[in-house]
Amino acid sequence: MDRGRGHEKTTPTPTGDSFTANASTMKRQEAINLGQQIRRRLQENQREEAFRLLLPVLSSRIPFPRLEDIGRTMALPRYADILPFLDLIAATCSEGGWVIIASALQGYLSEELEPVFSRTRRYIVLADAWYACDIFGERIPGPALLTRFVPSLHLLEAWREDTNPWIRRTVGVAVHFWAKRTHGQANFVPQAQALLQFLEPLFEERDTKALKGVGWGLKTMGRYYPEITSRWLEEQTRHGSRKPSALMLRKATAYLPPHLRQRIQGKR
Repeated sequence: MDRGRGHEKTTPTPTGDSFTANASTMKRQEAINLGQQIRRRLQENQREEAFRLLLPVLSSRIPFPRLEDIGRTMALPRYADILPFLDLIAATCSEGGWVIIASALQGYLSEELEPVFSRTRRYIVLADAWYACDIFGERIPGPALLTRFVPSLHLLEAWREDTNPWIRRTVGVAVHFWAKRTHGQANFVPQAQALLQFLEPLFEERDTKALKGVGWGLKTMGRYYPEITSRWLEEQTRHGSRKPSALMLRKATAYLPPHLRQRIQGKR
């Protein structure tokens, strides 16, 4: 779902500044240099100038890794100092802008976990689009689960019950990211079991916006943790105790061995 590139290309706004390559063909070092230029402008309280430097990027089709380079490099030492600039980027509602924002916020997870989660929720609601959920889910709550599992899971409890379907979707995206990164390693099995239990209230999700993200998380769990995921699915569907949608069940069983998939689907 995270397509790894920016939004559709439009005509870049000329800046006349020191990075000279066309934004759409930006190399890694050029992205880092641009991030450093933006950071210097922000430190000198030249927010409008910093934003002007970023405009060609926001209006170009750029690979996500380069956008991540910019976001990480432009981040300021103090979390509160970067927020006005992030809000300025968010106002453009550009796909590439969400990547830059998420990459900048990621650097504050170790010390500002709760404020970063709160800010992320705000941006996802503002974006009101599936790709923003996936961009943020794979860069904020997903990585946070890897490094600060218990407090991150606690913060996601409210997201699991959120009235906004995009926020509920992001929970599934975060689980997908966690499963992809832990890659089925035995020492992560207890956390995998905890995540499956955590997803129980979302297993019967009916809003397609949220359902697809939750199903994506279960699908990846099934790929890397097939045994515990299949047992969990059997428990959920035993005697019709849970009634997931056909789409949810298809996604959740997509990577399971055929005999397990058929056994679970047959319990409906």
